[in-house]
Amino acid sequence: MKPNIPDTDKKRVVIIGAGFAGLEIAQKLSKRDIQVVLIDRNNYHQFQPLFYQVAMAGLEPSSISFPTRKIFQSCKNVHIRVTDVKRLLPDGKTIETGLGNIAFDELVIATGADTNYYGMKEIEEQAIPMKSVSEALALRNRILQNFEDAVSAETAEEREALMNVVVVGGGPTGVELSGTLAEMKRFILPKDYPDLNFDAMHIYLVEGGDEVLDAMSDEASAKAREYLDRLGVTVVANQRVNGFDGQQVTTKEGLKLPTKNLVWAAGIRACPIAGFGDEKLGRGGRLKVNAFNQVEGYENVYALGDVAIMSGDVKNPEGHPQLAQVAIQQAKHLAKNIIRKQKGEAYEPFRYRDLGTMATVGRNLAVVDLPFWKFQGFFAWLVWMFVHLMSIVGVKNRLMVFINWVWNYITYDQSLRLIIKPKPLPIAISETENQRDLEKVQ
Repeated sequence: MKPNIPDTDKKRVVIIGAGFAGLEIAQKLSKRDIQVVLIDRNNYHQFQPLFYQVAMAGLEPSSISFPTRKIFQSCKNVHIRVTDVKRLLPDGKTIETGLGNIAFDELVIATGADTNYYGMKEIEEQAIPMKSVSEALALRNRILQNFEDAVSAETAEEREALMNVVVVGGGPTGVELSGTLAEMKRFILPKDYPDLNFDAMHIYLVEGGDEVLDAMSDEASAKAREYLDRLGVTVVANQRVNGFDGQQVTTKEGLKLPTKNLVWAAGIRACPIAGFGDEKLGRGGRLKVNAFNQVEGYENVYALGDVAIMSGDVKNPEGHPQLAQVAIQQAKHLAKNIIRKQKGEAYEPFRYRDLGTMATVGRNLAVVDLPFWKFQGFFAWLVWMFVHLMSIVGVKNRLMVFINWVWNYITYDQSLRLIIKPKPLPIAISETENQRDLEKVQ
């Protein structure tokens, strides 16, 4: 296999990652006299803020995913390759990929972040994260299968462990997932499983700090806690999970919660590519960049979004928050700087404009913090829906998400509670491998 990228006299910009940052800068540069190479291990863009709705059977995976090639169908200067990037080879201005080496004039690293288990191998092996569509589907399969198993459980203790759900992490993902689960417990699951007593089902949201949504305002945090209590979610604050054996969650403070469903939303860690020394990495494994998003020590290597930690911003001395808005704004700014460089003009430093944060807890319940206004409740829920709907790539996807939301709102039901598991494929053995095995036996 080879990359098969055509040679050209145009400047080649290689972008690693088709998330918010990678897709944004690729779209901006696709309109210029630049050869763009977009690399991702998937052939689609994923809308991460709605992973939890896929996990809770509210949306189809295809509604929040969009084929990358479809986005750039009319862009002849954009070349997409689906492969893994193994390492940076800085001396030759090259990256090593699963398809071979790819040279670059400018390299943009937008690989995002993955789940951080803080070194706890047991939890990494047993818990379910939610940083991709496939992981969201795995979570949906696990929870639904455990309800099927609960119907046939022999003891009340076993049934309780199968039904209980523990969500670790009181950020937006944990809050949104817990609230959706609570609404499913109230309106949907009793109709699907009339043999089960859902009074015995408990939804725990475990947070290591004092409050949920601690990155938002005090008003938003307090209101979110009120909403969760109203929905029946048990918020367990000041508890740090340190163990899970598949049957029981334990915390450092001595708490024990019986469950076979542990959802890990407690932290993220950046995903830089190999080839950088430890001195290039900052807090959370993020690549250190300057005000132009250049990785320290490199003029033509940049990092964007969750994988970058920028120095020199007075308002964010410890780096910008790992939010989609930061990634998008940095991508737009870097595209302009690359065009300036092509024209022989000087770079301009990046300045983050805080547009606010928001989170939804349940039906008609959300919290919104804008720079000039903080509000909660039904109107905040409408604002949350509008912003997320308009951010989804593709008119058809927006329409499908809107239809699903309207249907769920009217009927108090979701029709996507399917346990879909991949079928294992037979391992193909080539004639050469067969011959080699025969020779070993002889």
